[in-house]
Amino acid sequence: MKKTKFLSSQRVIILSFSIMILVGTLLLMLPVSSNGKTSFLDALFTATSASCVTGLVVFDTASYFTVFGKTVIMIMIQIGGMGVITTAMILTKLSGKKIGLAGRTLMQDSISAPKLGGILSLTGFIIKTAVFIELLGAAALMYPMVSRYGFLKGVFYSVFHSVSAFCNAGFDVLGNKAPFSSLCIFESDVITNVTIMLLIIIGGIGFVTWDDIKKYKFRFSKYRMQTKAVLVFTLFLVFVPALFFYFFEFSKMPLQNRILASLFQSVTLRTAGFNTVSFERVSESGKLIMIFLMLIGGSSGSTAGGMKVTTFAIVIASVISVFKRKKNGEMFGRRIPDETVKNALSVVSLYIFLFVTGGIIISMIEGLPILTCLFETASAIGTVGLTVGITPFLSAISKIILIVLMFLGRVGGLTLVFAAVSHSNSEIMLPSENIIVG
Repeated sequence: MKKTKFLSSQRVIILSFSIMILVGTLLLMLPVSSNGKTSFLDALFTATSASCVTGLVVFDTASYFTVFGKTVIMIMIQIGGMGVITTAMILTKLSGKKIGLAGRTLMQDSISAPKLGGILSLTGFIIKTAVFIELLGAAALMYPMVSRYGFLKGVFYSVFHSVSAFCNAGFDVLGNKAPFSSLCIFESDVITNVTIMLLIIIGGIGFVTWDDIKKYKFRFSKYRMQTKAVLVFTLFLVFVPALFFYFFEFSKMPLQNRILASLFQSVTLRTAGFNTVSFERVSESGKLIMIFLMLIGGSSGSTAGGMKVTTFAIVIASVISVFKRKKNGEMFGRRIPDETVKNALSVVSLYIFLFVTGGIIISMIEGLPILTCLFETASAIGTVGLTVGITPFLSAISKIILIVLMFLGRVGGLTLVFAAVSHSNSEIMLPSENIIVG
């Protein structure tokens, strides 16, 4: 009984990610993985970034890592994006072994499924859909990639970037003339921009949303409240920031490039990590909006990170309910349970505390502007991977802070708290007393 309690779902998820990161670290330290000698800390940073589908790097992935190293990174991105537990359970199923109740519960927690029933079929659907979409994305990317880099490199680059985009990782292997330039060379390429954006959005809306769309097609009224919130707020968080970028940040660009850049940056900021423009063009106000979007992230039970779109939606609904003097928050004709609101507020508070504290510490250690450091910590805990260029030059302590933030951002702050704190069913009801707010 004690063993079962110790190996709770949250602890198994944390342990599985930790093991994958350690294995990835050791593989990336091998001479065959890179064109230089990789220290343990730098390999750990890269393995954490790949496993937690972030995209922050200390080396230019294209020039520093060999084909073997890049393949290791791609596999870590794939497993990290789909969830270590989900991948392990699928391999168990393919080997012919039965998955018991404990295994199914782990799968449910790993993909944030609403119920245990039908978890195996749902997981199978997720894996098949993910593979199909990634292959489709790779096929779409082959024309611009092959025409620019040749057949073999073009095919590999297409697969790598399709996996990286779908899993919201943001790793690129293009290199180009300038290191760390991401997809800037494709700034005006419609096929690359649209394909990457679609992959990011599909990977980031969540597996539950996929399931609803599969069952009910485009009958919006039939969807779960979570799916409705994800779709509505995702559209809002794509198009409203895109309008800001269009009118205030990229106004000097040609029209087609301006539209593509505005939409692409708005999409990628919520945990993908690619960029098609240099952030030297972006004002401080623009960077603040970017930080806000990075913290929100994608949907629960998806390949994306961040504190999640649904968390943001719940907080907004709760605030509106207070303004309307209603007892509970409401969305789409449904009441939001108090426990859900508490969880959402806890997640928001935890993320803000960690990203601000991390930014302040890095700013003090490195002597850098606070906004620059906050951009980096928001990118880490939101598992985004975008940078203003300081990550490769940080000290060991600052890199460790980003490693911790990336890990927490992927496994989830509440997962870590629930894993560390023992749960007790017996609650003592203390006397209540009012306190003035506002």
